[in-house]
Amino acid sequence: MIHIVLLEPEQGGNVGNIGRTCLAIGAKLHLIEPLGFRLSDKEIKRAGMDYWYQVDVTTYESYTDFLSRNPECRIFMATTKSRQMYTEVTYEENCYIMFGKESAGIPEELLLQNKSNCIRIPMLPDIRSLNLANSVAIVAYEAMRQQDFQQFQREGQLHGYEW
Repeated sequence: MIHIVLLEPEQGGNVGNIGRTCLAIGAKLHLIEPLGFRLSDKEIKRAGMDYWYQVDVTTYESYTDFLSRNPECRIFMATTKSRQMYTEVTYEENCYIMFGKESAGIPEELLLQNKSNCIRIPMLPDIRSLNLANSVAIVAYEAMRQQDFQQFQREGQLHGYEW
């Protein structure tokens, strides 16, 4: 299992989508307050569809609270500021992948404390950033690919037809 950590997320719709991704890959979702929405908001449930109630989610009062409750975690920090691409690291079982809030990302002080574990998704130079839910999906599926998609359904089925 991997862990997806959202530091002060601001948009419930993104969190709903991310929760759905977490459920699809068997990841645990960690939300570090303050949140820009309530977990009971309709936009979370709409984006997460009927899956939201199944998401394994834990909330924390602060980053310090998160660290105290997960003392041995190895955190990869996704940021547009890193020199290391998300494909250049190894995502081990039980790793934590953190993403910052939509408007500002992860504070630079935290990034500097974790230089070797900072990762980026490459993109064209004139683009400031990707949508948070998309970024989580990109990095999370790279982690799953590295773990050989263990326990994943590997082929789809047609409705009423055969391949």
